[in-house]
Amino acid sequence: MFASCKESGCVSSSGPVSVFADCATSTLRVIDANRNRAGEGLRVVEEYFRFVLDDPLLTRRCKQLRHDLSALLAGIPEYRLAVSRDTTADVGAEVEVAGEYVRRTAQSVAYSSWKRLQQALRVLEEYAKLVSPAVAVQIEALRYSSYTLERCFQIADDAHRKLAKARLYVLIDASQGIEAMLCLAQALVEAGVHVLQLRDKGLSDERLVAAARGLRGVTANQQTLFIVNDRPDIALLSCADGVHVGQEELGVKDVRAVVGPEMLVGVSTHSIHQAREAVMVGASYLGCGPTFPSRTKQFSTFAGLEFLEEAGAEIGLPAFAIGGIDPGNVSRVLATGVRRIAVSNAVTTATQPELVVSELLAELSNYPLHVAQTAHASDGTEADE
Repeated sequence: MFASCKESGCVSSSGPVSVFADCATSTLRVIDANRNRAGEGLRVVEEYFRFVLDDPLLTRRCKQLRHDLSALLAGIPEYRLAVSRDTTADVGAEVEVAGEYVRRTAQSVAYSSWKRLQQALRVLEEYAKLVSPAVAVQIEALRYSSYTLERCFQIADDAHRKLAKARLYVLIDASQGIEAMLCLAQALVEAGVHVLQLRDKGLSDERLVAAARGLRGVTANQQTLFIVNDRPDIALLSCADGVHVGQEELGVKDVRAVVGPEMLVGVSTHSIHQAREAVMVGASYLGCGPTFPSRTKQFSTFAGLEFLEEAGAEIGLPAFAIGGIDPGNVSRVLATGVRRIAVSNAVTTATQPELVVSELLAELSNYPLHVAQTAHASDGTEADE
């Protein structure tokens, strides 16, 4: 997604092309100020990804964007930028606007930096046209990449807020009848389940809407979120909290076109490549599996614990391990670094579903939700990293 500058032709094999050699001092001042502004803005949002969202993947994407910008502008000797700089004579240095020093949350700090970054990139793009249209095109590409990354920031931040306490996710159906399903759902809500998903391929649309609206009634004003599987139309009609899709269903973009920006959109993933892609296209959370054989769905291959280890080390977006998880193997799952689970038969077919929920919640409590990530960028001890 973020092509290197060398690949794009802006950096030669022997080093950056010095297309800025004949820049006027005034142009260099503009480039210097906005290069600094863009780099500083990127660093601020990078730290938000790193320390607030604890997201290795998006931290690396942000860092790559920052390094690509530096590579694009490396054709200007650093001393020329420094010599052209005249901070004391800068007529804009003392200009202030109301609210410039007011930030109420870490999110507002990051949001302001996104806008500063994008404005700076636009200025760099326009002034680069004076000396190198090719470089201007590449800066434009970086600007559009920043828009995509900002979308990931907004979605991830919203998902972390809505799913802050969501660790136990249960999939249910109406195979025993809608009334029986609603009774089970009520018991699960009271037992402390954090998310309920309606997944039923056998119901007619009319009965599926009825089941969904019934579950919405059970979960309304509770601490349990309600998700509909596969069907954004049913999710919308039932006022669900979200919709979950697989790899062969509607894509995230199409789902959001139906349900709007506020609803959670979950995506099933079976490899680290699919997990990365889901994050970048705007998923709110991931289902990661299948981990073990399951009676709910049949798979010819299993992603297994290895995939969970990869996801736990790299994905900061809320991720739920799924597939054959029960009280007997849940500790193996949680040890991978993925600290949220989705279950079905282990709970829904149990003689005492509430007891199974209690056992799973007890095991989850032994593992903190936020674990130390080993896949982060550098710890910041080197200023140029």
